[in-house]
Amino acid sequence: MKNSFNIQNLKCGGCANTIVTQLSKLDGISEVEVNNDTDEVSFNTVSVTEIESVKQKLSDLGYPIVGDANSLPKKAKSFVSCAVGRMTK
Repeated sequence: MKNSFNIQNLKCGGCANTIVTQLSKLDGISEVEVNNDTDEVSFNTVSVTEIESVKQKLSDLGYPIVGDANSLPKKAKSFVSCAVGRMTK
């Protein structure tokens, strides 16, 4: 099942790399793609139960879904995730 979310704090390819790497580790998630131009993350799930784990993982990484709270700590986490993504590219 194809799903997509618009996310906050997406800055660059480093961010995208971290998101793809981390979401791909989740059970039942495949074909993760990030579009930096539209701030959109798309992915396939086996069932709807995986969607909440994707939302939680994105938030934990500092990239909450548009409309969710985007606190200063989440913004700071996104910078760390971005830097990690750049180093592991």
